[in-house]
Amino acid sequence: MEDAPSAPEEPSYEPRSPIANATTVAYQSAAVGALVSVLQNALSSHKAGAFGVLTRTGGTIGMFAAMGAAFAFTEATVANQRQRDDAVNGVVGGCAAGFLAGIKTRSLPTALGSCAVAGAAMGTFDYAGQLAGESREVKEVKEKRFFKTVPLPLQRTPPSL
Repeated sequence: MEDAPSAPEEPSYEPRSPIANATTVAYQSAAVGALVSVLQNALSSHKAGAFGVLTRTGGTIGMFAAMGAAFAFTEATVANQRQRDDAVNGVVGGCAAGFLAGIKTRSLPTALGSCAVAGAAMGTFDYAGQLAGESREVKEVKEKRFFKTVPLPLQRTPPSL
């Protein structure tokens, strides 16, 4: 009698540090926010000069950093609590970042709508990536193949006389 095929084993979960994730993503988001602030400053007409990046549109930098940190912290915390790495973590993280963006407008309906939109967008993105993604083992094999060891140089033997 043949054995029934077993269900694929889920990879073991590796906990992530929410503080480390939030810090890293906050720095990256602040850099993107700085770029957006520079563009806002360049495209607006004012007499603040180059300092307008910090004085007029500098709040953009902080908002981007805060949203990135909120997303990363919430996503890692939910993943650690659930002991799973799936799209639900992205939904909750996106909701936290969207809620923060909506609160900036001082409107609870906007905050809830932003939570729903950002959560749905991140959940869809994560879910689509997991559908098209490969298992961790396949990725490790590809990495080992790509980063293979450098072959030893051929030794040249002098010609015999």
